[in-house]
Amino acid sequence: MKFDRRISVLLAHAVLTQVVTFVLRPATTYRALELDVPASWLGVLSGSFALVPLVLALPAGHIVDRLGERRVMIAGGVLLCASGACFLLLGGSVLGLVAGNVLLGTGHLCSVIGQQALVANKTSSARLDAAFGYYTFAASLGQAAGPLLIVVFGGARAIPDTTPIFWGATALAAALLVCSFGISGGTPSAGTAPEGSPGVRELLRLPGLVPALSTSCVVLAAVDLSLVYLPALGAERGIASGVVGGLLGLRAVASMVSRFFLGRSTRLLGRRRLLALSLTASAVGLGLTAAPVPIWVLAVAVLVAGLGLGVGQPLTMSWLAESTPPGLRGRAMSLRLTGNRAGQVVLPGAVGLVASGVGAAGVLLATALGLAGTTFLARRLPLDGGTGENRSE
Repeated sequence: MKFDRRISVLLAHAVLTQVVTFVLRPATTYRALELDVPASWLGVLSGSFALVPLVLALPAGHIVDRLGERRVMIAGGVLLCASGACFLLLGGSVLGLVAGNVLLGTGHLCSVIGQQALVANKTSSARLDAAFGYYTFAASLGQAAGPLLIVVFGGARAIPDTTPIFWGATALAAALLVCSFGISGGTPSAGTAPEGSPGVRELLRLPGLVPALSTSCVVLAAVDLSLVYLPALGAERGIASGVVGGLLGLRAVASMVSRFFLGRSTRLLGRRRLLALSLTASAVGLGLTAAPVPIWVLAVAVLVAGLGLGVGQPLTMSWLAESTPPGLRGRAMSLRLTGNRAGQVVLPGAVGLVASGVGAAGVLLATALGLAGTTFLARRLPLDGGTGENRSE
């Protein structure tokens, strides 16, 4: 993948989007704690980030296909700036925090859909896997860097001063907005869409689309569950929080590595085989964490799980991009995001219900079993994005 100016600007945009989001989300929780907000409202605050994007994801995909990626990404930058301003001006109340979170979630949605559609529309078929691997690597880098900025802006106290954090995040959002204007090649793609553009039902009938969406949904839910229940597992077993933080960091780094080398891995193994192997690895890794093993074995298990979990998202993105006709890829990516948001709401609750009474280990084991079951969905995917060609294998 050649890193010309266009690619560099897009990757910078992806990093900044995730940095702003992943510094503001925990910062709003800290501000709520400063305000002595009841624990029940923390769930409302968290849900406000995803609720509106869940409703707007599909319409946003239509807008990308009609108006072009660049305009939607600029709108996302404006909304992220507005979110920072809302936290600064109205963050002294719960309703102000909810409003800021709604703006944050909507701005994040517009930015991410624009980015993914741009990668899908402006990358040749032969380079989709590598392109989405680099793109998700950049997003992971931003997600890792965001929380670290809380220390930079807010100090090392248990509950940091959130006002400097909001100012810093707003400045980064302004930089993101400037970066949005530097995006090139984001022209409206509706003119290339086939006549009588299909709706959601028709898109779901495309070969391999439902298995790809389902796989993406399960993998993202597994990542979320590991973030929540690895610390819970550590608390149950008396593992130091610093060690647990190191394990979570190891998982994130392992996922970044697998994404960086995704293009090469796909050329070596083929998409379908690589996805099946990654799901198996993540299932084995998470399953092993549920066992009473020494710390070094736990580290190896987390490493294996991280390598596997890093593959699912970019590989299903490239599958969707290649399966979907030009002019409809914004809608396909928004459909994927809708499924992911729904999975983040439904699957963790379902897994927790099934594994209730058996602790964090039971939840991680149930998650591993879900990933193992998803391996069968991977076998239903076309060899090469529904094109009928076998480029990768």
